[in-house]
Amino acid sequence: MVASPCQRAHGVVSETSVAHLRVTYFHSQVNVAVPLRPEHARRESLHRERPLHRSGSGVDVRVITTNSATHFYNIAEIPVRVYTDKDEWEMWTTRSDPVLHIELRRWANLLVIAPLDANTLGKIASGICDNLLTCVVRAWDMSCPLLFCPAMNTSMWQHPITAQQVATLQHFGYVEIPCIAKKLVCGDEGKGAMAEVSTIVDMVQQYLPKPNVSSHK
Repeated sequence: MVASPCQRAHGVVSETSVAHLRVTYFHSQVNVAVPLRPEHARRESLHRERPLHRSGSGVDVRVITTNSATHFYNIAEIPVRVYTDKDEWEMWTTRSDPVLHIELRRWANLLVIAPLDANTLGKIASGICDNLLTCVVRAWDMSCPLLFCPAMNTSMWQHPITAQQVATLQHFGYVEIPCIAKKLVCGDEGKGAMAEVSTIVDMVQQYLPKPNVSSHK
C-alpha cells in the first residue's frame, strides 16, 4: 500500500493561497497550503495576527496566489514563498519535468483556501481547474484536510447557487469555516465577510497532526 502524504508525515492519517505551511512536531513535518485571494490579500493574511510561519513556531508557510490577487498587494512584501500561474508554466518545459500543481499537492498535508470568493467557489464545485490554485485543489489528496473560508458580497452569498456550491464542497469532505456578518469592502453591511483570522488559525490548528510522542521516547 502506498501511504498518502498525510500518512507519511506521522505514520497515521494526520492545509493556507496556494500557500503551504510546513509544521514541525518532534521532527515530523506537516505541509499546509493556503491560497492568497484578492479581497483580503492586503488586509487579512494568516501570518498577521497569529504568525504561524515564524522561526521556532514549527510552521513553514507558502502561498499560491491568483493573478487577479496580485493587483491588491506586492508579492515582495509577503515573507513566505509565493507561487503564481507563471511559475507553473516556467517549471515545465519538457515531458520529464515536474508539474508544479502536482508537486505542491504531494508536498502539502493540509490546504486552506482563505478567502474563497464566489468565482473560485463555483470553479471548485464544478471541477474547473484553470489556474495553479484550482489545479492543486482538483489534484488534492482526499485523505488530507482541506479547509475553505467563503467570502463575498452579501447579495452573492444569498444567491441560491451559493448554498448549493458550498454543500458540494462539504460533500467532497472539505471543511467550511463560515463567513461572518460585518461591514464589507464595498460598504454594504451583512453576511459574507471572511471569518476572523484568529478563527481560521484556530481551525487550522485543530486539523494539524498531533505530536507522536511515543515514537520519540
